[in-house]
Amino acid sequence: MLGIGRIAKSVFGTANDRKVKATRPLVEKINSLEPEFEKLTDAQIKERTEALKARALGGESLDKLLPEAFANCREAARRALGLRAFDVQLMGGIFLHQGNISEMKTGEGKTLVATFPAYLNALTGKGVHIVTVNDYLARRDAEWMSKVYGALGLTTGVVYPQQPDAEKKEAYRADITYATNNELGFDYLRDNMKSELDQMAQRGHNFAIVDEVDSILIDEARTPLIISGPAQDRSELYVKIDAIIPELREEHYELDEKTRNVTYTDEGNEFLERRLLAAGLLPEGQTLYDPESTTLVHHVNQGLRAHKLFQKDKDYIVRDGDVVLIDEFTGRMMVGRRLSDGLHQAIEAKEGAKIQPENVTLASVTFQNYFRLYEKLAGMTGTAQTEAEEFMSIYGLGVVEVPTNKPIARADEDDKVYRTAREKYAGIVEAIQEAHAKGQPILVGTTSIEKSELLSELLKKEGIAHNVLNARQHEQEAQIVADAGKPGAVTIATNMAGRGTDIQLGGNVEMKVLEALAADPEANPDEVRKRIEAEHADEKQRVLEAGGLYVLATERHESRRIDNQLRGRSGRQGDPGRSSFFLSLEDDLMRIFGSERLEKVLSTLGMKEGEAIVHPWVNKSLERAQAKVEGRNFDIRKQLLKFDDVMNDQRKVIFSQRREIMEAQDLSEIVRDMRHQVIEDIVSEHMPERSYADQWETEALYADVIKYLGVDLPVMAKADEDGVDDEVMREWLESESDKYMEEKTASFGPETMRNIEKQVLLQTIDTKWREHLLTLEHLRSVVGFRGYAQRDPLNEYKTESFQLFESLLDSLRAEVTQKLAQIRPMTEEEQKKMMEQLLAQQRRLQQPAAASPAPAAREPVAAGAGAGVAEAEAGTRRAGFVEDDPTTWGNPGRNDPCPCGSGNKFKHCHGRLA
Repeated sequence: MLGIGRIAKSVFGTANDRKVKATRPLVEKINSLEPEFEKLTDAQIKERTEALKARALGGESLDKLLPEAFANCREAARRALGLRAFDVQLMGGIFLHQGNISEMKTGEGKTLVATFPAYLNALTGKGVHIVTVNDYLARRDAEWMSKVYGALGLTTGVVYPQQPDAEKKEAYRADITYATNNELGFDYLRDNMKSELDQMAQRGHNFAIVDEVDSILIDEARTPLIISGPAQDRSELYVKIDAIIPELREEHYELDEKTRNVTYTDEGNEFLERRLLAAGLLPEGQTLYDPESTTLVHHVNQGLRAHKLFQKDKDYIVRDGDVVLIDEFTGRMMVGRRLSDGLHQAIEAKEGAKIQPENVTLASVTFQNYFRLYEKLAGMTGTAQTEAEEFMSIYGLGVVEVPTNKPIARADEDDKVYRTAREKYAGIVEAIQEAHAKGQPILVGTTSIEKSELLSELLKKEGIAHNVLNARQHEQEAQIVADAGKPGAVTIATNMAGRGTDIQLGGNVEMKVLEALAADPEANPDEVRKRIEAEHADEKQRVLEAGGLYVLATERHESRRIDNQLRGRSGRQGDPGRSSFFLSLEDDLMRIFGSERLEKVLSTLGMKEGEAIVHPWVNKSLERAQAKVEGRNFDIRKQLLKFDDVMNDQRKVIFSQRREIMEAQDLSEIVRDMRHQVIEDIVSEHMPERSYADQWETEALYADVIKYLGVDLPVMAKADEDGVDDEVMREWLESESDKYMEEKTASFGPETMRNIEKQVLLQTIDTKWREHLLTLEHLRSVVGFRGYAQRDPLNEYKTESFQLFESLLDSLRAEVTQKLAQIRPMTEEEQKKMMEQLLAQQRRLQQPAAASPAPAAREPVAAGAGAGVAEAEAGTRRAGFVEDDPTTWGNPGRNDPCPCGSGNKFKHCHGRLA
């Protein structure tokens, strides 16, 4: 008997079917407008854009404008690119505009789909961000799709690392801006470290379309973005600790591969104490359990993690003496990213690489909280359904599966499970030989560089020509993938099969044309294209007859999405194809999650050497294991987000206050209110309300008045007067300090004083916020232990971080008041002395022998938290710039970039008033 749910589905269709069905009238309306838009001239298409803009700004809803906007965009794309969007592509665009994730299979043309909602939402003039997974795709897509936007009369920008400030601002001012998630997040943090509004690059967060949304919003969301600065150098400590770790035996530590965690046993702690004492790292009489040993224990733990949890050529590679991390999901090198808390330095010590200094956090944000800043968010990917719950609960994004333009003709075979890895690899080589012999192109997916190189060696022994695509061959990625569809091609890829470049059967025509023209620049491009297209038609036919692209995976990944991404490379646009997974009980996933039961089954069946078990039940069992891992990873990300949400509320307060300060022309009232609050605090402390005069601490009050208000007042004498209480004292101090600051304003000049107030406020906020971030990091690391006392760590964190934030605001008021009270103009004597020093330095520099070489430009610094992404700014330093010699600074204007290369204006850096 059919269940009620199945009956309802058969009658009404699934929820997804109903959503797809609801878009059909809109698609028909767009199609009905096509003849009208085909008649328009190029100029009239741009005029339509202006008319639609005027209606949008006049208050007409974008939903109402959608059919005309999509019809106009489709016609512009047809003329600019020769591509007419299919109905399913229009559907995908509609779902994106509605703030959903459009799940579209590989080869369905997602890049073109994004132009429709981007164009429609850009009509409001607030800008649209299209987010890609890497800089290559951001530039490629921006260049390619700018032809469409240009035909519509809109501007396109692209944001990339180390971009000049003026160019970056221009890119953000464009109607549509292409950028990577990292660069958008860093620009947000950098903007909130600037001291003037005109230095900020971004202009708000209106609408973002995220390409490869699962990769960006889920896989990369475990690592926060961090801008950091260098801390003290501890390289010697890392080297000494690293020498001890290899001496550890198995009984000294416990390794948990499921949670990727490693801890010392009691025996290990005792061994470490003896070795650390002998190495002079632990003082006599001190144990690892003493509070003074906290830093040493932390570094010893990181050393153990570096040796036992991080494997060379899987988690990182060593390139040109640097330890470069590898993205576990894409297999790409993450240049510039560093693990935090000394873990990266511990790996550098392990590999004998140069140890870079640790870093301190200046600003940080998680991807979840950055992307939730947008008024509307949407995304595209080929694989999102398995994570639909997470997308909805964290981002409020629904997932809609968009039908393919042509039915999928790929055959997905059941997994083949072998007893040992050796038998599995023998089976893989045999399958490759068989497919290769009949001219079928093969894409082989591996999970690490080490495994891809092992398989490459096996294929070399058999004399099978092949390409290897992993982090080492990162630069040739597009070329290797473009060739992967040629007859008989064998391509081994590490978790990154064809990101951004489609595998076309018979090879990629565009790439072949570019290659041919590069080899012979004198050739006629039209003739070259005609010849290559004819060759390609023959090669494509051969591949079709051989069965299309064969995707052969050598292992299952922790996430079903990664497996589905690999499978999806085959069978694009209705092409034939097949996919199969070769597994063994020695694979990481099988070994960690339930290979024992399978091994019993295999033993019972009495399998022979080299035989594989193939059954749908095995697939189901593996998918359940993967679902468990995905659930655990979701819980980790949810927990990370709960903690970051606490900081995010505080971040928003600080960043909005900074913006208000930058926007304000006159901050004298804010500064006065702060000063009066400080007076109220110090009077309340030393002359409590309703207390007797003999209980007052007038000497301490006098000291605080000099410290915070910078003025010597007869506080004790005032306190002895009749009728004086805390209220009278407060009013008197306010009046006297106001007079003092008015005199100071007159001596500086009102305009200069307003500028000084703004800079002091911003600098103090930034310093206090950095200190607060460090304190919160330390709080995060210890608050987990409160669980042992039956107290909820998250509630403890919320309570204590709120108290810390309150004290931050109190100390901010006191510090700003104190700094402004102490600031004074330079006397003539001081100015004369400074000029003498400058002249003396100039004379020294004119002597050739004594001339000092110019220091090199600052290197960018990077570090992360968790495994956080980090980066630091580096501007262009003036040639010959010497820090202590103003004669080498040139003659910059007050608003010009500082010649030191900091990227700040001269007046806020080396040209700051004394």
